[in-house]
Amino acid sequence: MRCVLFLLLVLGFQTAAGQSPRQAPSADADELFRAGVAAQQHGDNRTAIEDFRKALVIRPKMVEARAALGAALAATGQLDAAIDEDTRALAAAPDKTAVRMNLGMAYYRKGDLDHAREQFETVHAALPTDLQAAVMLGYVYIKLDRDAEAAELLTPLEPGHESNTDMEYVLGFSLIQSGNVKEGVPRMEKVAKATHSASAWVIAGSTHLHRGEMSAARIDLDAAMQLDPKIPGLATMAGQARYAMQDMKESALAFQAALREDPRDFNANLDLGAIRLKERDLENARPLLELALELQPTFPLARLEVAKLNETTGRYAEAAAILEDLVKAEPNWIDAHWELAAVYIELNRPDDGKRERMIAQQLRFAQQKEEPESK
Repeated sequence: MRCVLFLLLVLGFQTAAGQSPRQAPSADADELFRAGVAAQQHGDNRTAIEDFRKALVIRPKMVEARAALGAALAATGQLDAAIDEDTRALAAAPDKTAVRMNLGMAYYRKGDLDHAREQFETVHAALPTDLQAAVMLGYVYIKLDRDAEAAELLTPLEPGHESNTDMEYVLGFSLIQSGNVKEGVPRMEKVAKATHSASAWVIAGSTHLHRGEMSAARIDLDAAMQLDPKIPGLATMAGQARYAMQDMKESALAFQAALREDPRDFNANLDLGAIRLKERDLENARPLLELALELQPTFPLARLEVAKLNETTGRYAEAAAILEDLVKAEPNWIDAHWELAAVYIELNRPDDGKRERMIAQQLRFAQQKEEPESK
């Protein structure tokens, strides 16, 4: 979710020393500055830039005009020029935190996270309770993979600001990323409900999905689908949650939607292929599963599903070749041993089949023996 923060320049700088309000050049500069501000307020940043530059030609030390020029340049995407003007304004008035925030935002938009961090940290140090500076600093920390620091930064500022969705988004995300899912996901879901944000629903839903909380994942991901079904990967995740809940019809529809957006989506091909295989729709299962295997040749589940497809269609030697490699790579995978045992029986290799069944039974016995200890 993008955080749109409107930074208001705090005007009212001292006029440059030696300039008298009655002097014609100063009057002209003030008039141009006021005209620029008016244009800026009406969204005409190009005219504002012209007016501010003209004012600075008359009065080069007019800090408020230089700061306003930096803001107007940033608004038109001229970030390097904005950074230059903001830097010059701060050199003359280093205590102006609004200008420093604008400089930090320009660096942030440019992708220069280290310089953005420096500016936001300076503002935060001067104004530790300023929510806007803290939120932007939190965003930067997240992008720098310093999620725990973002959470530590924002948690003390949350009381009394729980309705600030920008802060709750950054705090929720940083908590999730730093491992505190229990605290992070409810905040992200609250933001999603308040702002109708598909991306926030995706973050919450994908977190539930990866934790195996399929019912909660389905609710959140379906909410995201209703808002923006074209988010990359969303339909696949929604399908996976439905598939895990044994809703084959709805999961197939989700995977089909995902493949319309990206025909080479690995997970959508694999899972839809597995569904078609279970339905014995072998004609449609094969291209899906074979493409999944082509996309990720070493992925164990893709190899297993293709082997099962080959077994179902009587291509036992091909199935055996895949499964033999698979049990070498994944020696503790019970399903692979069971499938290989069945294939060996079809190939009239009863001793090999018996061996694989025994391995599978031993693994299952060991697994069941460990289960009570893990609870």
